[in-house]
Amino acid sequence: MPLLLLAACLSEPSAPPAPAPTPPVATPPVATPPVATAPPEGRPAPDRLVAIGDLHGDLASALAVLRLAGLVDAAGAWSGGRAWLVQTGDITDRGPDSRGVIALIRRLQAEARAAGGEVVPLLGNHEVMNLTGDWRYVSPEDLASYGGEAARKAAYAPSGDDGAWLLSQDAVARVGSTVFAHGGVDARWARQGVRGLNAIVRAALLGQGPKEVLGSDGPLWNRAYLLSDPVTACAELGRALNELGAARMVVGHTTQDSGRIAERCGGQLWGIDTGISAHYGTNLAALEIRGEFVTPVYVAP
Repeated sequence: MPLLLLAACLSEPSAPPAPAPTPPVATPPVATPPVATAPPEGRPAPDRLVAIGDLHGDLASALAVLRLAGLVDAAGAWSGGRAWLVQTGDITDRGPDSRGVIALIRRLQAEARAAGGEVVPLLGNHEVMNLTGDWRYVSPEDLASYGGEAARKAAYAPSGDDGAWLLSQDAVARVGSTVFAHGGVDARWARQGVRGLNAIVRAALLGQGPKEVLGSDGPLWNRAYLLSDPVTACAELGRALNELGAARMVVGHTTQDSGRIAERCGGQLWGIDTGISAHYGTNLAALEIRGEFVTPVYVAP
């Protein structure tokens, strides 16, 4: 099927130099109540946990926000030590270099693990779109970086290099008392648990599970927690967190026009899609979690 290609707002080289360091600014931390018990499927929280939202094929901005968070050095190598990074999906599309961003995340996975840290990339709706042949938001530059349509199609096939890696990633993660997802997990899907929900998403991607998990109410597309009225959103969030044994949920997907991280429901919900890529304004931001204290981090004014 022919591709419908959207032009990128600007084109970056596939391997730009890392930008000069900029002093970060941390807003006052917000504490949320710890959870008394948690299901065994979650991973213990590290001393320092950082979450970063949508990167959309912008390698330069990806490196810049990772430097802001103190996770890579000037050469783009992992410098976060034993810290953990959770990236909440949408590393592909819109920008010029999905291939470069995927390569960066894959390299940092290995480098972080060697240093005692961890990089946890989650699937976003744009990764799933690419895996299922919906390329509406692939830029011409992105296509060219793979060597053309046929080469990119092969790369995103289930047996392709990027496709096989993406299929091995989860849609939802729970680290300590925090649940991470691209769009949001409502109570219906939360009842499946983290492992169960990831298994359902993976099966659906392979044509062996319910397609609705990949739809508008599933964890990859759901925007209700950030767009619904607070009473409705927070009540549903409370039910989902109870099912998941978590204190808070961190999501991307819904771009914040303010360029700032959104907080709702008394610190139980954090929306971290601030528009990091140049396509959305290069609004760099990261979310740091230490214990039960949550702190947005921004570039110094």
